[in-house]
Amino acid sequence: MKITFYGHAALGIKVGGKHILVDPFISGNPLAEHIDISTLKADYILLTHAHGDHILDVEAIAKRTNAVIVSNAEIAGYYATRGLQAHPMNHGGSWNFDFGKVKYVNAVHSSSFPDGSNGGNPGGFVIEGEHKNIYIAGDTALTMDMKLIPMRTKLDLAILPIGDNFTMDVEDAILASDFVECDKVLGYHYDTFGYIEIDHKEAIQKFFNKGKDLMLLKIGESIEL
Repeated sequence: MKITFYGHAALGIKVGGKHILVDPFISGNPLAEHIDISTLKADYILLTHAHGDHILDVEAIAKRTNAVIVSNAEIAGYYATRGLQAHPMNHGGSWNFDFGKVKYVNAVHSSSFPDGSNGGNPGGFVIEGEHKNIYIAGDTALTMDMKLIPMRTKLDLAILPIGDNFTMDVEDAILASDFVECDKVLGYHYDTFGYIEIDHKEAIQKFFNKGKDLMLLKIGESIEL
């Protein structure tokens, strides 16, 4: 499983020979201006919620690639009415795709489209690949629901928001890693706006002090599990 960070909360995942994009907000992010969305491959686009800083490039990429949009029922329906392929899910439900099993799990946040349309309830994803399992938290506060995840799935990586103000901060993300029983963490949803700028060295040190590994990738950088 190869995971690429495209800035903010945008991710690329290559697993089982398939290309997955998560929350593609790229063209509107000045920190990611070197990423050309017209070159990105996508068989699936996973959306945690409907905020503009997570869906900006969905339609452009989906129309070009014919990707299947996977999200809650409201978001999937929104894009289906625009002629795009969509797979609806809801909290607690899972589906076996051709790249692995996906479960839509709880997140504590808000969700509405920039045009005011209903974006349903926000969520996160647990992806079980053939060899590795990951948790993509989406935009969320720390929540006790996270403790349910390791009761079903042993994680190899937790992808957690750490920017504070709109989501968890670093300290809550450390607790979240305890809850999901995964000490290997990829941080995201930080630095894009003034509200969520962080001290990278301090964040990494705080995780290290708890015996955990926080990875902060450069935009366009990848890791392999």
